[in-house]
Amino acid sequence: MIKIVRGDITSQTTGAIVNAANKQLIAGSGVCGAIHLVAGPELKIECLLIGGCPTGEARITKAYDLPHTHVIIAVGSRYLDGAQGELETLTRCYQSIYLMGKTRGIDSVSFPTVSTVIYQYPVNEATKIDFARTLAVLEE
Repeated sequence: MIKIVRGDITSQTTGAIVNAANKQLIAGSGVCGAIHLVAGPELKIECLLIGGCPTGEARITKAYDLPHTHVIIAVGSRYLDGAQGELETLTRCYQSIYLMGKTRGIDSVSFPTVSTVIYQYPVNEATKIDFARTLAVLEE
């Protein structure tokens, strides 16, 4: 089932939430900053121990003070002109998100559209990728 919710991702009641992050997994502003703020300082420590994440991949951490079991940290692609492999990289990112959830037995995930703010991926295009990957997972 797909459910679209507008609101605070940190208060969703899913097994995990996705944090769109940079390759260094360092807390930024916006959604990333809000997730780190609610999770507490332990999330920052675990991210530092992971040591980074390549573009197009995801990592998983505990959720700490969040009402979830895990945080899936995803590094999406920076949008340049659409001809630099951005589509393929963002698709791999979503595949990695679902793989992380599946390997941990997580049955529900809340996530923002990855790469659409700081990385400037067009929201409509990112949403199409998001839904295509989600539907593919639901059909498996």
